[in-house]
Amino acid sequence: MYRQKVFRAALVAAVAAAVVTGCGPQDSGAAGASGGGAGASSSPSQDDKGGATPSASPSGSASDPASPSASASASADKPLMAEGTENEQVRELQARLRQLDYFKRSPTGFYGSMTATAVKGFQTKRQLTVTGSVDQGTWDKLLGMTHEPTADELTPPTTNELDKPDARCLTGRVMCISKESRTLAWMIDGKVQLAFDVRFGSENTPTREGQFNVEWKAKEWTSTLFHTPMPYAMFFSRGQAVHYSADFAARGYAGASHGCVNVRDKVKLSQLFDQVKVGDKVVVYW
Repeated sequence: MYRQKVFRAALVAAVAAAVVTGCGPQDSGAAGASGGGAGASSSPSQDDKGGATPSASPSGSASDPASPSASASASADKPLMAEGTENEQVRELQARLRQLDYFKRSPTGFYGSMTATAVKGFQTKRQLTVTGSVDQGTWDKLLGMTHEPTADELTPPTTNELDKPDARCLTGRVMCISKESRTLAWMIDGKVQLAFDVRFGSENTPTREGQFNVEWKAKEWTSTLFHTPMPYAMFFSRGQAVHYSADFAARGYAGASHGCVNVRDKVKLSQLFDQVKVGDKVVVYW
């Protein structure tokens, strides 16, 4: 009898300890369901938001780095968009800047130096802090001065406007390829003969930058590595080539190449293929 009483007392104490340390089914179940995603945090501030575990520190103190107000302040200071950002919000930013004549090309969705320059121009004119990146204040001001971009403004049917050619493109016969504007300009002695929208490799399979020469050409070719068609291929750097891409024609910038320079205008590319000779220069630059 005495042993049963001792056992029951120990059991009650163990249950009480489990409740105090947060080992109940709700905590373990919530952590398992989150799978490490948003909300799967064991920090006091996350527990406070969920209301599952009382916080040991006072809440609402600006000096407390774990408090919600401190977190909100840190988020407010972080730019929404800056050089290197690539997403659909950047495309919208560029379309809105274009409405005000700050961005003078078709939106690409990539935040490069030209986008930063356009943002600086807008910030200077509106007496905002000039950083070249977009914080919440800059974004709110731009939203208030522009209308929601139409589908044609976001993805114009016309060819991207050409970037200023690299100095290496100004002499001889050269395919001048800008990663900034996502364009290819076929130039002879500094004059543009043909121009194209182009797409490049992903972060894992980047298109190499530099000056090259056309090594060989193939009107019909299938990749020996990826087994995909590469019509009108003009090879310039260890397997990388300018070529037509049916995927680019269908999906646009939603996809990427394996490192080649994709063209989506097959008819015009066939004209370029006929003009380009082995040995012609290729320049890929930002």
